[in-house]
Amino acid sequence: SIKKVTVELLQPYFNMEDYTLEYGKKVYGNMAGLLSWTQAMAIFYGVNRKVLPLKASLAKQEGCLKIANAELAKAQEALDEKQAELDKVQAKFDTAMKEKMDLLNDAETCRRKMQAASALIDGLSGEKFRWTQQSKEFKSQINRLVGDVLLCTGFLSYCGPFNQNFRKLLLWEAEMRAHKIPFSESLNLISVLIIIIKIIKITEWNLQGLPRDDLSIQNGFVVTKATRYPLLVDPQTQGK
Repeated sequence: SIKKVTVELLQPYFNMEDYTLEYGKKVYGNMAGLLSWTQAMAIFYGVNRKVLPLKASLAKQEGCLKIANAELAKAQEALDEKQAELDKVQAKFDTAMKEKMDLLNDAETCRRKMQAASALIDGLSGEKFRWTQQSKEFKSQINRLVGDVLLCTGFLSYCGPFNQNFRKLLLWEAEMRAHKIPFSESLNLISVLIIIIKIIKITEWNLQGLPRDDLSIQNGFVVTKATRYPLLVDPQTQGK
């Protein structure tokens, strides 16, 4: 309830020399308390006049702060929702990108395989004619296989004692033709016997001193694979 005019009316008294606490104590003790109280109220008025606007401003700012905090809470809630949506979308995006990379890697692998397959096909296309001819030869060879095996077994059983020329005469080619048994006209006994008997010791025989001519190798077959006792005419003692 203190007014500005009241403080202004008190001001001349405050300026008097005897308006002090010490002088008041000399005159009357209670007077000193009243004197001190009036001075304090005047000082309080001056301070409060500056503080009240600050308090009002503080209250106003606190109200604004409260409103701002409420808006901030709403904004934060909306931000959290959007962040959750963004996380979901980001997870889908990452999954899609991973699938994309997997597809790209698979496509690249497939492309390399296709290139390799194309290169292989191009490289093997030149073999088509040879394979076709070889397939026909295989069919013909299978058809002649019975006669070729018959000639080889006859050679192992009966041709051991004879020389090369007589061995050729002993082969039953005329009888084979007469009985219409297919066989290879230019039959190489050594090649056929190697395939049938699966002998891989010819090189070892050569290292041991056996000559490399056909007669000597044929004699090696007779000695090692004939079912009956081998009889060889070997004047040069090569068969030993």
